[in-house]
Amino acid sequence: MNLVVVGLQWGDEGKGKIIDYFARNADIIVRFQGGNNAGHTVVINSKKVIFHLIPSGILRKGKICAIGNGVVIDPKVLVEEIEVLKKEGIGVTSDNLKISFLSHIIMPYHRIIDSLREKRRIQKIGTTKRGIGPCYSDKIARCGIRVIDLIDPGKFSLKLRDNLREKNALFRKVYNFKGFSFKKIYQEYSYYGEVLKNFACDLVEFFYRMRKKRFLFEGAQGTFLDVDFGTYPFVTSSSTLWANSLVGSGASFLKIHKVLGVAKAYTTRVGEGPFPTEVKGKMENYFRKWGKEFGATTNRPRRCGWLDLVLLKRAVKLNNVTEIVITKLDVLDKVKEIKVCVGYRKGKRKLDAFPSDLEEISPIYAKVKGWQKSITSLRDYRLLPLSAKKYLEMIENYVKRKITFVSVGEAREAVIKKRQS
Repeated sequence: MNLVVVGLQWGDEGKGKIIDYFARNADIIVRFQGGNNAGHTVVINSKKVIFHLIPSGILRKGKICAIGNGVVIDPKVLVEEIEVLKKEGIGVTSDNLKISFLSHIIMPYHRIIDSLREKRRIQKIGTTKRGIGPCYSDKIARCGIRVIDLIDPGKFSLKLRDNLREKNALFRKVYNFKGFSFKKIYQEYSYYGEVLKNFACDLVEFFYRMRKKRFLFEGAQGTFLDVDFGTYPFVTSSSTLWANSLVGSGASFLKIHKVLGVAKAYTTRVGEGPFPTEVKGKMENYFRKWGKEFGATTNRPRRCGWLDLVLLKRAVKLNNVTEIVITKLDVLDKVKEIKVCVGYRKGKRKLDAFPSDLEEISPIYAKVKGWQKSITSLRDYRLLPLSAKKYLEMIENYVKRKITFVSVGEAREAVIKKRQS
């Protein structure tokens, strides 16, 4: 069975833990979009392991992890991640990690222009300044440098010189920035190419040979950071939807059997952009404290708010979700009265359809009684407090999809399989 895991909100839904959980029953785990602006966290034996590029399935023995053509790779970050995992006793070799020849490479000038553009903007978008957007821009402009170019010294030299001729002129004339040295970048990145060439391969042919194996596709970020269907321009630079899983990996000959949508029991987002259910003050501090709402990649405090079922239902449609996983239900343990967004208003008018823009949208809330007891140690759905069950049933009834798993804590094993009545 082939499975895609996607986030149904603005990212940070806890996908890393869920992917690690489902990787037990997969043979190949594939990352298909984004870059090191994403961060997936898995907690094993009270120790956090954070992944930025390598699929979190690498923690499972006997699994093959792959970074697809839809991912943009900062080779410095990837090489460091490989070394950190090795120091933790997690073997990373060409047998269990494959990188597409066609993945594009984030260069130093991508990171700098990302930062300089953000500084000059009137409307800030809250970029992570990792160079993700500029790298995708070069890909579309057909001047990008791919893995297959990086590992070929002649091609890499030619493409780097060609790029720097244009980039350095832009930096000096538009941004008053001195530009970059060919020699310095070439030497540094040639080293990365030497390290990564053993992992690089034609993923299309590899996947085709392995097509009878069980695939798990790992989405990064979340539905409403999608470049087309998200809260544009406050989005990422790639498609985060399940449909991109096959395009971003070159595995279009595979059949997807399930799309698993992951959502928090409340909502968060990082950076700028509209957020109808956002809270401030006491509840914001509560979510940040008990949910540890600080970015795995940037450590920026996340904006927090109540669960938005209007948003969730839209994400279910966009991703053709077959099942839902709710994470961080335990964060609500101490909340006396829980609010849930069940509709939108613009001014005094109640909206009948999902709006094209979430600016100036006000939430319509329903209220649910909290359970006010710890559920972190529970592993049987039948033992959950009645109020917690009613909360989950409310979600199911609104979005018209079944919740199959519930995460009730950071630990790897803190997952409840929901028994359907």
